[in-house]
This record gives sequence, structure tokens and C-alpha cells, in this order.
Amino acid sequence: MSVGKTTLARALGETDRLRDHSTWTERSKYLRDLGIPLNTDSTLRGQFVFLAERATELLYDKIITDRTIWDVCAFTLSAKSINEWAKRDFVSAAMNLRDQYDYVIYVSPDGVEMEDNGVRETDMVYRSKIDTAIQMLLGEYPPTNLITVKGSTEERIATIISNIK
Repeated sequence: MSVGKTTLARALGETDRLRDHSTWTERSKYLRDLGIPLNTDSTLRGQFVFLAERATELLYDKIITDRTIWDVCAFTLSAKSINEWAKRDFVSAAMNLRDQYDYVIYVSPDGVEMEDNGVRETDMVYRSKIDTAIQMLLGEYPPTNLITVKGSTEERIATIISNIK
């Protein structure tokens, strides 16, 4: 949360290397306005809506997106209203899609200030909990190609471009 994923996705789409890709960004505000609870208030049904969006993105070639199934699963694991069995079943089902990603970029929150966009949770403890869950999920369900980035948007782009084939 608030690590610059959307900014990075848009900037990547403007590079010469990835200009032919479409950039899709997460729609939390839109989904929240439909009445789908977010963050710690997420419901299983709501998380399936988020997962359906991520799965739909995988139907298209040459896209850059600022969210993945790992994000959705991390928020599912951190939701208060979802029981532990349902969380594990959800993650197990969602991770069947992990090999559909060409590359997954993990953006480290280290040194990145939390911004309030009016939608996301601004609690730093919750942010850390989500990050820990993402890292655990990336370890337990590794993507085919994982690139870890940190630093400025320019530094992140340079790392990504140098690591893609």
C-alpha cells in the first residue's frame, strides 16, 4: 500500500521498451463506491470480485498492471471477517493463476512515505502486515519471474528494464 505501484506501472508504460503495452491500474475507489468493503473490512465475496479483476487482466497480452493475485491474497489473509479456512482455500485457488504472469515486480515499501489517497488504509502497522503477507506469499507461491525493486521511480524502471528479456 502506498509504495508507488500505480506511478511505476504508468511510468513503465511510457518507456520505449514497453510502450506497446497497455497499462491497467487498480480500481479500489470504483469498487468501494459499489459497496465492496476494502482493507480490514474486506469480505470473501469482495475479495472474489478483486480476484476476478486480476484474472480478467490475465486474458490480455502485453499489459502492465499495478496489482496481482499476490496483493489480493495478502488482503484476503488480513481481512477480519474471513475465517482461516476460507482464507487458505481462497489463496490456494488464486495461486493456480500465478504462472500466467510474465513478470511480477515486488516493490519494497522501505523508505516510502504513506500517502492518503482517500481510499487506502493509512495505518502503518496494517501496511507492514500486508507487506509481510505479500512476502510470505511470494515465498510460498513464487512467480516464474520475480523482480524486486526499491528506490526512485527511475531506479525502479532501470532495474526492471535490465531484468526483462
